[in-house]
Parts: sequence; structure tokens; C-alpha cells
Amino acid sequence: MTSRHADEHVAATVDRRPDASMTLLTEFYRRPLDPGYALAAERRAAGDAPPRRRIGVAGLVVLALLLGLGTAAATTALRQPVGQVSEARRVLESQITERGDEAAELQGQARALSDEIAAMQASVLGSADEPLQAALAAGAVEAGSLPADGAGLRVVLTDAASDQPDSEDPDNRVQDIDLQVLVNGLWEAGAEAIAINGQRLTSMTAIRSAGSAVLVDLVALSSPYTVEAIGDSVQMQTDLARTSTGQLLATLRATYGIGVDMSSERRLELPGAGLTALRSASVPEDARLPEPARDAPSDPVSSGGAGVAGSAGRGGGGGQ
Repeated sequence: MTSRHADEHVAATVDRRPDASMTLLTEFYRRPLDPGYALAAERRAAGDAPPRRRIGVAGLVVLALLLGLGTAAATTALRQPVGQVSEARRVLESQITERGDEAAELQGQARALSDEIAAMQASVLGSADEPLQAALAAGAVEAGSLPADGAGLRVVLTDAASDQPDSEDPDNRVQDIDLQVLVNGLWEAGAEAIAINGQRLTSMTAIRSAGSAVLVDLVALSSPYTVEAIGDSVQMQTDLARTSTGQLLATLRATYGIGVDMSSERRLELPGAGLTALRSASVPEDARLPEPARDAPSDPVSSGGAGVAGSAGRGGGGGQ
């Protein structure tokens, strides 16, 4: 930069206003209203402004209505599901209906086959083996494959009342663990047969939860849960009150507001669960432990062999 340029730069710097870089903001604060709007306001204050016409007012009203209708239509269109989503939902609903019908049909076929097998067993045994038939019938009832009836105890568990069921506390609903404890308590109290909402329980029955529903052998149940147990109702009530099951029922009623209704019934009719698929297991040949030598001691505890004694040695001692 030459000396002349330097002098001009110094002079410009000296003559420049401090707020020269803020001209836009300064003008905005000095004249917040556009001159045209200011002139219109002055005319309106002086009474020189032209009067509003009815046509103009009507036009503004019509324009506002059109804008409102357009906004409402756009909102409705956005809230409606897309065509593909609606089609996918329809397909899923139809598949659920079809699968439900297939499951019901298969369940009916299973019942028919169970009845046919029972009739064939009775015809094969004949009248000469009446004690054996009675033993088989008693065993089938205990296994849950045949229906059962008799006096017993009925326990109804109902979810706590709530104004907002979608956002209520899960503790206020009957859970799978509650039914598990109740069923185990009834078995321990001497129940001969148990059913929950018409689903017969067997030694292979699983009670678990899936979301807000409780599954009993993959069948979704909902509140109220009616647990029916055949047996001595007085004895079962007494035994339940003395055990942790009775304490759980009292806690559900007092703390969480869950309904617990227990009553003695002169006659209960429980359906059969049908034939139970039994499975057996065996140890593979390559996984079997070698047999002890002939000269080795035969005591499994002292020899550290397999079996109960071998598993008992995990506690640190082999003599239990």
C-alpha cells in the first residue's frame, strides 16, 4: 500500500460513523413501519381512507373458509394410512382369521381322534378287563386327557379397575406368575383336576405371558381368570390360607386392587386336554461314561463315578 492509499484509508476511518456497519438495524429501529403502511395509517386516522366494501369483506371470508377447508383436507389425508399400509393390514387380518380357523379345525380333529382312540381301547380291552379299564380311566383323568367333574373350589382373579387401561400399571393386572403360584398351591392342597378359563391343566401345561395376555398352552386368556379345581373345597381353602399362596391372594386384593373371589361349588365340569404327546430321552453312545473296572470299588461315592453321588460332589464334599 502506498502512502497516498494509506492516507486515504486513515481519512476514511476517521470520517466513518461508528455504527456504519449496522445501518440496516438502525433503520429498522428508526422506522419500524413501512412508509406505505404508515401513510395508510395516517389516512385512516384522518378519515380519508376509502371505506371497506362488502365485496372485499365477503372475499376475505370466502378465502379464509377455503384455506381452512384445504388445511382440514390436508390433515385428514396425512392421517389416513397409505394404500400399501392399508393393503398390508388387510392381508395380515385375513391371514390371522385363516390361521385361527385352521387352528380351530385342527383342535376339533384332535378331539375326534382322542375319542376314537378311547373307543378303540375300550373295545380292545372288552368287558373282561373292567379293573384295567377303571385304572386306565382314572389315570387318564389324572393326566388330564379325559373330562372330569365333581365338587371343588372356584377362584376368580380380575384385573384392577382403571380409567386408562392402555397406560395402567402392569402390577394392577393379573400376571402369569400369579396364576402359577395359585395353581401350584391348589395342587399342593389336594386338587385332583384344574382348569383356567376352560383350559385343562396337565403336567405338560405352560403358563406364561405374552404382552398383556396370559398364555395357557399357547391359548391367550384375558381377565377375569376363572381357576376351577376339583377336590375337597374346605380342605383346599384351609391349606391355601396357611401357605404363601393365601398371602399372595391377600396382597393382590389389598395392595394392587385385584379382585379375588373364592367360592365352593357343588359341581364343576372340566374339559379334557386330549392326548398328551410324550417324549423320551436317551444318552448317546458316545456320551456315556466308561464302566468302572472290575477291581475298582463299587461304591459310587468313593469312586467318584457318575450319578447322584457325582453331582452331589459339586458342593465340595463327596459323601452326601
